[in-house]
Amino acid sequence: MKFVKLMLCALVILLFSCSDDDYVPVPNETDNELLQLLDLASNGEGTSFFTLPSETDYASIPQDPLNPITAEKVALGKLLVHETATGGSPKMEVNKYTYACASCHPVASGFFSGLRQGIGEGGMGFGVKGEGRIMMPSNIMPLDSVDALPIKPPSLVNVAYQEVALWNGALGGAGINLPYVEQNASALPDNLLGFQGLEVQGMTGQLAHRLKIDEEFAVEFGYTDMFDAAFPEVPVSERYSRINGGLAIAAFNRTVLANRSPWQDWLKGDFDALTENQKKGAVLFFSKGLCYQCHTGPALKSMEFYAWGMNDLVGPNTGISSFGMNTRVGRASFTNRPEDDYKFKVPTLYNLKDNAFYGHGGSFTSIKEIIKYKNDGIKENAVVPDSQLASQFGTTNLTAEEIDLLTDFITHALYDPDLVRYVPDAVLSGNCIPNNDPQSREDLGCE
Repeated sequence: MKFVKLMLCALVILLFSCSDDDYVPVPNETDNELLQLLDLASNGEGTSFFTLPSETDYASIPQDPLNPITAEKVALGKLLVHETATGGSPKMEVNKYTYACASCHPVASGFFSGLRQGIGEGGMGFGVKGEGRIMMPSNIMPLDSVDALPIKPPSLVNVAYQEVALWNGALGGAGINLPYVEQNASALPDNLLGFQGLEVQGMTGQLAHRLKIDEEFAVEFGYTDMFDAAFPEVPVSERYSRINGGLAIAAFNRTVLANRSPWQDWLKGDFDALTENQKKGAVLFFSKGLCYQCHTGPALKSMEFYAWGMNDLVGPNTGISSFGMNTRVGRASFTNRPEDDYKFKVPTLYNLKDNAFYGHGGSFTSIKEIIKYKNDGIKENAVVPDSQLASQFGTTNLTAEEIDLLTDFITHALYDPDLVRYVPDAVLSGNCIPNNDPQSREDLGCE
C-alpha cells in the first residue's frame, strides 16, 4: 500500500511539474510497427533514410559535382524560375515576357502544372491554382505554335533526388544515362557536357520553351550582379549565359524540398504529427501496399522506370516527338531498348493534393483513383503489353478501407503546407509572376 501511495504521489508531482514544453511524444503500437517496417525497407538505416534535409543544408542535398550548390546560385535560380522576363524568345512578339519556367510549375498547384497539359508561350490566364490557364484563340496563335507540353509536367518538389530528368529520363549526361548520350547527341547536345539531369534541363529547357537568358537579358533586367556573385570563377565574357542560367535554375530546384510535411516531422520523432489512420496508411505503404518498392528514400521516389499501363496525354501538340523522341514509349524512346518500352520514371509522392491530375498522361483526377487503379490491375492503355507491366500492378489486394487509409497517408501526411517559401516576393523586372499576360495579371492581382 505504501508503494502505491508513493507512486500516486510521484505521478501527481510529475503531472504538475511538467509544462507543455517538456512533453515528449511516445510511440504507440502502430508507431513501433512502422519503425520496424522502415528498418526493413532501408536495410537497417531506419528513419534517417527517409528524412529530407533542410533546404539551406546544401551539403546534405544531392547535387551535381560539376555544379555545387551555393547560396548565390540558389538566390539567382529562384528568381530565374519565376522571372517572366526570361520569356524573351517567343514565336509571337505579343507574348514576349509573359511566361516563365513557373508558368508550368506554379507553387499554387504544388509546383506541378495546374492543368493536365502545361502551357508556356501561347497561354493566357491563371485562375486560382493555374487551372484557369487556356490557349490563345487559334485565330491569334495557331495551336501547333503554342508551347503546349506533350506530356504532363512533373513537380519541382524533391527533384534533387534524381540523376536524370523528364518522364523518360532523357535529360542528363551522367550516371544511368551515360551509355546513351552519344546515340542521342543530335537531339540532346547538352547531355554531352556531362551534367546531371536537372542541370541539363535548366539549359535545354530554355531552348525548348522559348526562354532567353543571356547577357542582353542580364543587363536589361538588372541580373548582372547576381550572375557575378553566383559565377565569379567564370570569365565575364562567358558569365551571362544560357549555360550558367541553367546551372542556377538547377541549384535552386534542388533546394525545393517538402521537408515540413507531417511525415517528415514524424520521422524526426514527433509521433503526434500523424493521425492514427495516417500511421496505419503508412504501415500499408511499407508493407501490403508494396508502394515502398518503387517510392523510397527521402523523396519517396526512385531512379527506376515502370510501366503501369496508363493512358497518354491527349491534347494539342501531343502524340508528337519531344526532343526527337516519341514520348509515348517512355524510357525506350531514349535508350532504344525494347525492355524499356512504356516505362516511365517514378515520381515523388509529396504535395500531390495540390495537383488535379495524375499519371504521365494526367488520366487520373484523384489520389484515391490512382491507388485503386494500381490495386485493381486493369490497364487503361491497351497498347501496353501485359509483359511490360510492373509486378506490383494488381497484386496488392487492398480492401476498400485500406485504400482509404493509404489515400489519407499520401494526401495529408506527405503534404508540406508552406511551399510558398520557395517563391520570391518579386522579380527584378517587376513583372507579374508566374505569368505576365493581361488575363494572368488580372487573375493574380498584379494590375
